[in-house]
Amino acid sequence: MIEQVHITAAMRQASDALRARGKTIAVVPTMGALHEGHRALIREARARADAVVVTLYVNPTQFGPHEDYSRYPRDPARDAAVAEAGGADYLFVPGDGEMYGPGFQTFITVEQLSTPLEGASRPGHFRGVATVVAKLFQITNPHYALFGQKDAQQVAVVRRLIRDLNFPVELVVVPTVRGEDGLALSSRNAYLSSAERAEAPVLYRSLVRAEEAARGGERSAAALASGVAAMVGTARGASLEYVAVVDAETLQPLSRLEPGGRVLICLAARFGATRLIDNVQFMV
Repeated sequence: MIEQVHITAAMRQASDALRARGKTIAVVPTMGALHEGHRALIREARARADAVVVTLYVNPTQFGPHEDYSRYPRDPARDAAVAEAGGADYLFVPGDGEMYGPGFQTFITVEQLSTPLEGASRPGHFRGVATVVAKLFQITNPHYALFGQKDAQQVAVVRRLIRDLNFPVELVVVPTVRGEDGLALSSRNAYLSSAERAEAPVLYRSLVRAEEAARGGERSAAALASGVAAMVGTARGASLEYVAVVDAETLQPLSRLEPGGRVLICLAARFGATRLIDNVQFMV
């Protein structure tokens, strides 16, 4: 049976005890509303480590003042059942007081990688992400940390965080899990109306078409981005916030795709009030 832990000191004690017995630990950080994408992370964690810790915490510091923190989907009982069914050993469910105690004032910023794309659209978001991830690493003391490729910029930020701050953690990136129609699974998909849900797969289709064009010889980043924007624009109710063609590691914008380079094409769009992100990554 999964063990729920709510106190940071107790979670650290459990992790230290596991390490003292020579056990390996994998952590799967989540904000709950677990879906098949999270299940894939938990399954991969289970395959790699002796003990799996799923963290469940809707982190307030990564939400902007007009974002959906207050209405973000929360169903802790269901999440516990999903985590247990996936093979997790521990569910770490801290409260705000545990994570950000009185007088909390220390934050981590991964400078360059946090600035473009989601960073430009959501100022301060990655400061909150980097801070909470670093805290979760300190508390759970894992050998492995598992994240999904859907949040490509988050993956880049966490990779740099691990490298720069010398965390003894191996980052494991799991491919994006999608519905049959290609829409990337996301907790925010629950916000979509049936009509919006029917239109939303255009995001992935536009990215796939851009990747196919690049593999077919298109080297202009502007042309690829323009093709994505045009295709998304055909969907009823879609509002494209950005599309970018960037270096997959540095997130710096590309003007041309060079042979041997790893490319990330990413976008954010709204369907009504619901904001969705997606991406494809490939070698030229």
